[in-house]
Amino acid sequence: MASQTQKTGSKDYVEIDLMRLFKAVWHHAWAVVLSTIVCAAIAFAYVTLAVTPLYQSKVLMYVNNSSINLSTTSVSISSSDISASQSLVDTYAVILSTRTVLNQVIDEANLSYTYDELVDMIETSSVDSTEVFQVVVTSASPEEAALIANTIAEVFPDVVYDIVEGSSAKIVDYAVVPTIKSSPSVTRYTMIGALLGFVLSVGIIVVLELMDTLIHDEDYLLTNYKGIPVLASIPDMDITGSSSKGGYYGHDYKSGGSSK
Repeated sequence: MASQTQKTGSKDYVEIDLMRLFKAVWHHAWAVVLSTIVCAAIAFAYVTLAVTPLYQSKVLMYVNNSSINLSTTSVSISSSDISASQSLVDTYAVILSTRTVLNQVIDEANLSYTYDELVDMIETSSVDSTEVFQVVVTSASPEEAALIANTIAEVFPDVVYDIVEGSSAKIVDYAVVPTIKSSPSVTRYTMIGALLGFVLSVGIIVVLELMDTLIHDEDYLLTNYKGIPVLASIPDMDITGSSSKGGYYGHDYKSGGSSK
């Protein structure tokens, strides 16, 4: 019995023997280890066999406005010019996600995706709060991810030049074919599976121990009911052995008769 209900005044409270729970978990350590290994193996097999690996390829572009002209021999760039360029990053991200741009990318790269499918594969963000922003394309094919990213880099500057007056986008770095998958992480999935198996097995053992209302030994009585003397203990009828060991040799407790 790992818990007991006691009364204090008019309120009841449950006392939980943490040491007994720990002993119960330790006694079933083999089950905890087995459950942890099995769940980790299931997670590993799932992520290896059932989950499609994804790859990411990115292209970097520089946001430019009419006040910053890098082609001239004399360049004077103020903080307001830089702030204006940084604010254009969000505007460019919206323009890049429009049907005007992505449908042109689909035609140029001869893709089989629809606009809604392609837009879910693309992410844009500023690089360290600078006027350089990146376009990241995620695909199950590394070659396709690089192809889409580079096609966007070729199409997007012309579209921006036509839409945003006095602004432009210049390619800083083209995308390359990725060699390492971005997701899923086999290690992460395996660790999550192992942790889930450990938590579930320990939780089941603790719940079963808390629901156990049997008194298994006299030590529990001596510890929790010190004012009540233990007059006698009933031996385990299922133990077979000589009478000197305290058992009942040859007696079948369940059937009530003598075993042969």
